[in-house]
Amino acid sequence: MKKAERITEIDRRLKEAYPKAHIVLGYETDFQLLVAVILSAQTTDVTVNKVTPALFAKYPTAEAMADADLEEFEQDIRPTGFFHNKARNVIGAARMIVAEFGGKVPDTMEELVRLPGVARKTANIVLYNAYGINDGIAVDTHVKRLSQRLGFSAEKTPEKVERDLMKLFPRDEWGTLTYRLIDHGRAVCDAKRPICGECTLAELCPSAFKVKGWRESS
Repeated sequence: MKKAERITEIDRRLKEAYPKAHIVLGYETDFQLLVAVILSAQTTDVTVNKVTPALFAKYPTAEAMADADLEEFEQDIRPTGFFHNKARNVIGAARMIVAEFGGKVPDTMEELVRLPGVARKTANIVLYNAYGINDGIAVDTHVKRLSQRLGFSAEKTPEKVERDLMKLFPRDEWGTLTYRLIDHGRAVCDAKRPICGECTLAELCPSAFKVKGWRESS
C-alpha cells in the first residue's frame, strides 16, 4: 500500500472510531476558550475543567480578568501548575485584548501569537473552535507521539510535525484531525503502554507491536 493510500485509510478508520471527537475543555465564550487552553499547558484537561467554572464566574470577561490581582489570580489557578507564569500570561493576554482588540479575541494567527502565553498550538485551537478557521494543526503530546508512531513525521518539534501533517491531510480536516488523534492516544495509543492488540490501526502502523510496553487487549 502506498503512503498516501495508507494515510487515507488511517484517516477513515479514525473517523469511524471517533466520530464525535472534539475539544473537551469547558468554556462559553471565545475568551474563556483562550484562557482554558493557556491553562491546559503541561496539565490535563480534567484539571483545567475543575478550575475554570469558579474562575470564569469570578472573572467572566477579558475586562474583569485584565483587572485581576496577580497574587490572588495565581491562587485561583494554582491546581493547574506553573501558576506563576500562567497567571502573568493570562492577565497579560486579557490586558492586550482589551487595549488592542476591543475586548475581542483576535481571529488571525499573526495577532494571536502576539498574546502572552500563546504559541501556534494554542492559536490553532482557538482559531478552529472559536472561528472555524483551519490555519494549521494543533500538535500536543498525543498528536506528536501518534504522528511519529504512525509514520506521519520523523520530526521532533511540534512546529515541524505540524508542517508534515499539513502536507498529508486536506485543509478542511486540520481542526478535527487533532481531536481524533488525541482521542486515540488517550484510549489506545498510550505513551508508555499502547494497546496494539486492539488497535484499529495496527496493520497500518509501522510501530505496531514494536513499541516498548505494548500490550494485548485484555
